[in-house]
Amino acid sequence: MLGERNTFIPIDFSLLSSKKSIINGINKDIDKRSAGYNRRKEALQSAPEQLPGMIARSLSKGIQASYVLMDSWFTQQPLIKAIVDQGIDVIGMVKNSQQRYQVNGKMLSLKELYHRATPLPEKKGVLRVITTTMANGVAVKVVFVRNRNNKREWLAILSTDHSLSEQEIIQTYGIRWDIEVFFKTTKSLLRLQKEFQGRSYDSLISHTTIVFTRYIVLSWQNRCHNDNRTLGGVFYDLCDEMQALDWAVALQQLLELFHDALDKIGKRAQRLIKSQLSHWIAGLPTYIKAYMPDLRCES
Repeated sequence: MLGERNTFIPIDFSLLSSKKSIINGINKDIDKRSAGYNRRKEALQSAPEQLPGMIARSLSKGIQASYVLMDSWFTQQPLIKAIVDQGIDVIGMVKNSQQRYQVNGKMLSLKELYHRATPLPEKKGVLRVITTTMANGVAVKVVFVRNRNNKREWLAILSTDHSLSEQEIIQTYGIRWDIEVFFKTTKSLLRLQKEFQGRSYDSLISHTTIVFTRYIVLSWQNRCHNDNRTLGGVFYDLCDEMQALDWAVALQQLLELFHDALDKIGKRAQRLIKSQLSHWIAGLPTYIKAYMPDLRCES
């Protein structure tokens, strides 16, 4: 799934199956070079095993992303390292499990890490923060926040991008909620579960693709018609073009002033000054000349 603060779209998915409850297995007649065969192989993997491949496919298609946002089910140290190795930072909720973090040569649990973290003046629920290293060597910043459902407890959000402030980590992680809205919309409004039923794996893949495509169209329409910030990029591009035009016009006007001034002095001085200007114009970079095709000094 690909999302930012304004728009969310699905870009990849996988339908997983338990090895113990397979109804239709992989038919021996299926071409192993086909997408259908690869989809069936993926279905037998666990969800964390799927993510590195999905990210690699997205990057290979030219999709750019700054962060992978994950809940505590996926925020496992091997998966985090696999994602970071692909050049993308991770922000995710962390649960108190067997994972360990290194502090001053000691391996600590998440609960022990909380007591080692630096207390902060509580502001908007932020309790503590600490920069540490996971057992696999990946450096992380862990922010501890108050659990709104139980104020006696805390929650931990991990980020591999240390440059973010505590509030930026929390706000960026909050974007992950869009995927919950997406699931609710596809199931309730786009009838992902009820519109089609069958035992053909290919049909299930096709139906899911159609439903997700509907959501992409709706998301795009919403961005075009309801989000005024969509035009921001066009606005700044036009501003840059206008600035370049103003600069070109100003330089052309400056040369015209030179011409007017030259008409008032002797011919010998005119030839000398025009010769110097011609040499200067000839030495200008090509990209400047492209802005000012009329830039010349006749002698």
